[in-house]
Formats: sequence, C-alpha cells, structure tokens
Amino acid sequence: MRASSSGGPSVSQWYVYDGRSPRVPRAAALRAVCSCGWTGPEHRLDWESIRGKVLAEAGADTADACLQDWDGHTVQVEATAIPLPETVTTLLERLEQEIDKLTKTSPAAAVRAARRLEVTAARAGYWAANGTRTDLTPEQAAAALGLDEAATRRLLARFGRWDLYQ
Repeated sequence: MRASSSGGPSVSQWYVYDGRSPRVPRAAALRAVCSCGWTGPEHRLDWESIRGKVLAEAGADTADACLQDWDGHTVQVEATAIPLPETVTTLLERLEQEIDKLTKTSPAAAVRAARRLEVTAARAGYWAANGTRTDLTPEQAAAALGLDEAATRRLLARFGRWDLYQ
C-alpha cells in the first residue's frame, strides 16, 4: 500500500493506515499480495466496529483472513513449482531447525552459520542458474521456481553472477 496517491513511500505494516493523521489514509480493506503477481481477495475493514480502537488489535481478524489466503497461495505455488528431492527438503528443514536452536544459545554463531549457508548457496547456485538460463525459457523458469519472470531474472542473475540488464 502506498502512503499517498502521489507515489509516497510504501509501508508494509497494514495497521498504520488508520486515518488518524491527515497524511495517512484510512484503509478500506486488507488483502494479501505476492511478488509473483498474485493478489488475494479483498477483506473489508468494519470501521464502525473499529472506531476508537487500535487498528492492529481491532483489525486482527481481518489480517488473519489475509494470512489464510496467503497460506493457501503458498501451498498452490509450492504444488506447481518444480519439486525438490525429499533428501534436500529434509536437509534444509533440519539445517533451519539447527540454526534456530543455535540462535537461542549463541546468536552470533547462528549468524555465522547463516552466513556460511549464504556462501554455500551462492556457490551451489552458480552452475544451477547458468544451466537454468540455458535450458529453460524465462516463462518456464518462473513456473518451475514459483516466481514471476522479473523475480526469476533477478534470482538467476544473482546466482549466475551476470548483469541483470544484459
């Protein structure tokens, strides 16, 4: 949502749009959106029942409905994206759990582990990105990755270490 119709800064915290300030509009509805271009259904805010209450609390049920829409969307995207082998999925899930556990005892060590994961992803993604660029059209790659074409181009360029504008 934009803070103004003239293209002001975007704010992702839906609850700031309570209309209490002249510069902040009052949201009429909430909806989930995705970088792939998907937009969920509109969920109207009942301002009669919200009146005088903090929007973050009074609109929580409406926000939860958007979250349910989002969850449904991510399930659909996951179902249509190229499946990962179970061994890879299991390893990634286990790694995330281990880093989460490490965060509780040593946040700095968890950051170091996440950084190592980032470096590993960059190394592993290089040849994969170049192979994907060679083997698939942008449309096919986007469908396989569960992203829109622009996000796919950015991801492949980052992993493949090429100029996005080539």
